[in-house]
Amino acid sequence: MLRYANLALLILFPVSWFAPMMRAGMLPLFGLSEISVLSGLQSLWESDVVLALVVTVFALFAPYLKTLGLALLHFGLLDARVLPALQILGKLAMADIFLIALYITIAKGIGVGRVETAWGLYLFTFCILASLAISIATVRQREAATHEADEPLASPRDKGQ
Repeated sequence: MLRYANLALLILFPVSWFAPMMRAGMLPLFGLSEISVLSGLQSLWESDVVLALVVTVFALFAPYLKTLGLALLHFGLLDARVLPALQILGKLAMADIFLIALYITIAKGIGVGRVETAWGLYLFTFCILASLAISIATVRQREAATHEADEPLASPRDKGQ
């Protein structure tokens, strides 16, 4: 079940990058512009390359590489020793959700324009949280399998028979 949920994320992550995360505008009377992860990154690359690179790593590469790594692990194509590195990638991916929430809060607090959240923000957040849950479940599954393999086989006498 974990492997198929993780494979679904390989499709859902790119969808969430193109989906509108928020709508923003300067005045309530004018139309709102839709902002997605990719359109936001495009604007950022034009104004601040260093910040754009950091956000690209957090928003695109970290969650997708983690999901890809978990898929390889689930199908037995990657050693379980990489799980700590995949967990670090997952923590990096959570940072961008915090940044987006912070930007929305600041924009609403200033009161200069209007900001509305859109369905893409919820999809992107779902993907990050689902990836985190799959990672935790994978670690627990691996630990349980290792624990069972380490236990010696009990004889019938040990079981009270």
